[in-house]
Amino acid sequence: MKLSQFILSHLDEILGEWEAFARSLSKPGDPVPVSELQDHARQMLQAIAADMNTVESEKQKKAKSIAGVSQVHASKSAASTHGALRQLSGFTMPEVTAEFRAMRASVLRLWMVKSTRASKEKTDEILRFNEAIDQALQDSASRFSEQSNRTRDTFLAILGHDLRSPLATMTMAGAFLVRPTIDQANAIQIGARVSRSAATMTTMVNDLLEYARTQLGGAIPIRPVLADIVEICQSALDDASAAHPDCVFQLDAEGERIGEYDAPRLTQVFSNLLNNAAQYKGEKHPVTISACGDKDSTVIQVKNFGPEIPRASLVSIFDPLVQLSVENDQKGPLSTSLGLGLFIAREITTSHGGTIKVESSTEEGTIFTVRLPRVPLAGVRK
Repeated sequence: MKLSQFILSHLDEILGEWEAFARSLSKPGDPVPVSELQDHARQMLQAIAADMNTVESEKQKKAKSIAGVSQVHASKSAASTHGALRQLSGFTMPEVTAEFRAMRASVLRLWMVKSTRASKEKTDEILRFNEAIDQALQDSASRFSEQSNRTRDTFLAILGHDLRSPLATMTMAGAFLVRPTIDQANAIQIGARVSRSAATMTTMVNDLLEYARTQLGGAIPIRPVLADIVEICQSALDDASAAHPDCVFQLDAEGERIGEYDAPRLTQVFSNLLNNAAQYKGEKHPVTISACGDKDSTVIQVKNFGPEIPRASLVSIFDPLVQLSVENDQKGPLSTSLGLGLFIAREITTSHGGTIKVESSTEEGTIFTVRLPRVPLAGVRK
C-alpha cells in the first residue's frame, strides 16, 4: 500500500498516537478534550496525503528544495492554524516541533510494520512524506512565531496603557495638592485616588516580577506558617475593595479555618481573582468569596455574575499574556489586562500543592475554585 493511501486509511490509529503524545505535553489539571488534543491533526494528515499524490515535475522538485521561508509559508493551512492555536493554548515552540516529530515517527513506524516491500518507489514516498510534513511544520512554526510576536506587542501596548492611567491620576493629584487654596476634604479625596492608583501600579509591578521569575526558570517560593484562611480572604477582599470602591464584595466562611499557608502569597491569589471578578461583574449581584475547610483541605471560591466566558477562552485562561474575551463583545477595563493575574494565581496555588479551576455559565455565573491542602504536601516548593 502506498504511504499516502496508508495515511488516509489509518487516520484514527495515527491520531490516537498523536493524541497520546499531545496529552503528555498538556498542563496538569482537568483532562483536555480529545478535540483539542487532536487539533487540526486530521486535516494536516489529509493535506499531507494530498500533497504526496500531487505529480511534480523536476523543476517543481528543485524549486521546493531551494525555496525560502517566505515562499513556503501558507497562512491559511491547517498546520498554520494549528500553530496559532497551540500558541494560544500555552504550548512552547519545542513542544509544537516535538508534535510533528512524533507524527512523523508514528506514521513511518506504523507503515513499516505493515509494508514489507523495499524499492526505489518506497524511498521516494518517504521523501515526499518528509517534504510534506516539513512543510506543515514550517507553516505551524511560522504562524506560532507570528502569534507570539503579536501577543508580545499587545502586552507592551496594554502595559503602557495601564500604567499611563494611574500615572495621569497621580500627576493631576500632585498638581491639585500644591495649590495653596485646597481644603482638607478635597485633599482627603485626592489622597484616596492616589492610594488607589499606587495600589494598581504596585499590583502590575508585582505581577511582572513574578512572571519574570517563572520565565527565568524559577518557581514562586512559598513559606507556609499557621494562618487563618478567613483572615487571608478578608485581607484580599480589603485590597480589592480599595481598587474597586463601587463593587460590592461579600465573604462567607465555614468549617476549619487554620492551616499552613503562605498568607501574603494567597492574599495575592485571592486579590487577583477578586479584581478579575470585579472587572467582569454584573450589575445586580455582589462578587462573593467563600471558604470551606475540613480536616484535610480548604476550598475557596470566587464568584461573579456577568458575561459568560466562552469555552475557547476557558482553555487558556490561566496562561500568561492572555486577555480574556467574553460574550457580547464587552469593552472597557476588560480589554486592558496584562493577562498575568490568573497565571500567577495558578502558579502560587500549585506551589501550595493545590489546584485551581474555573467554570462559567450564564445561569451559575463564573466561579474560580481553589483547593488547598491544610498541611503542605511533600515536595511543595519553598
